[in-house]
Amino acid sequence: MVEIRPVTTRKERKQFVEFPLDLYKGNKYFVPPLYSDEMKIFNKNYAYYEQAEAVYFNAYRNGKIVGRISGILQKVANVKWGQKRVRFTRFDAIDDEEVAQALLGAVEDWARSKGMEEVVGPLGFSDMEREGLLIEGFDQLCTFEEQYNYPYYQRLIEHCGYGKDVDWLEHQLRAPKEGFDPRYRKISDMMLSKLNLHFGQARSTRQFINKYADDIFRIWDETYDQIYGTVPVTPRLKKSLISQFKLLINKKYLRVLFDSNGKVVAFGVLFPNISDAVRPSGGRLTLPCLVRLLRSIHKPKVLDLGVIGVADEYKNHALSTAMLVSLGDALVDNIEHAESNLNLEYNKPIQNAWKYFDAIQNKRRRCFVKKLNDDNTPAQ
Repeated sequence: MVEIRPVTTRKERKQFVEFPLDLYKGNKYFVPPLYSDEMKIFNKNYAYYEQAEAVYFNAYRNGKIVGRISGILQKVANVKWGQKRVRFTRFDAIDDEEVAQALLGAVEDWARSKGMEEVVGPLGFSDMEREGLLIEGFDQLCTFEEQYNYPYYQRLIEHCGYGKDVDWLEHQLRAPKEGFDPRYRKISDMMLSKLNLHFGQARSTRQFINKYADDIFRIWDETYDQIYGTVPVTPRLKKSLISQFKLLINKKYLRVLFDSNGKVVAFGVLFPNISDAVRPSGGRLTLPCLVRLLRSIHKPKVLDLGVIGVADEYKNHALSTAMLVSLGDALVDNIEHAESNLNLEYNKPIQNAWKYFDAIQNKRRRCFVKKLNDDNTPAQ
């Protein structure tokens, strides 16, 4: 018998956050989020709650926790995309169909109570959270930005009537052994000269954030406005994201393009990969963890592609190519490789961009959907 309980007490919150740490204990591919960041989701002032509401459930059998899940009603996303959806996220469970059915069923019941027509996931509050179920690449170390899961998760979710909504691909990128094709750099330089654009360099990470954060988030919204599942970045959310990621930013792996008036028109960010730094402590910021973090940030061996943004007025000028050529220079400086993180499989421009690198597709993730008016048939 599986018992589903809404997460309300301090003990239940702790169980919710720590369950995946126990489930994946000893797994060398799992990378936990920061423990303190996960506990913030239970704060009534959490930045995303100005756009959404959420529920959290734990599953128990014989008094022992055997799974967890969260449901999100992302109101802004539903209005933007003209949908009636609830998202599920933070789904973790033992390999047991009864447990999965009970957890997903709890979210589905909540969705119906809100008048929704579909449940979709794994999706967070926005595309800046972990999203997608890993369905290929189980022998690959996860990046800090994304979630690892066991292969049986797909079977559990599909057994509950869910079908594919979208897939994301991930790639491992290396600088070509013979060097980057000089033609790409030449074309990039000619284009920048013609448009009177130039790269700028911040003196420090603090200066970069203070001076350019507003422009970068504006361009971020413009670039990803029509990308699956995205929502606008609010002032509160911007502040929260800066607080969350400023520790990971190394100005060496930032690229900013300016026009002749000093206005930001494009940017690119690579994050030092911190997977090995946070794994041993379960995401807790212990003193040894902080030491490993600082070492990874200042002397990384692997880089994670964060985001590339281009202002609307320059979208037809291939500035993303110029940005990739420039960011590619970072891969020749004692860097083993870069991880692309998630790219939608139908996003042909970004998939074609990996031709500049020695690229290997190493992971695939999937978002599932289920129509609540037909519980027995996966959505097509």
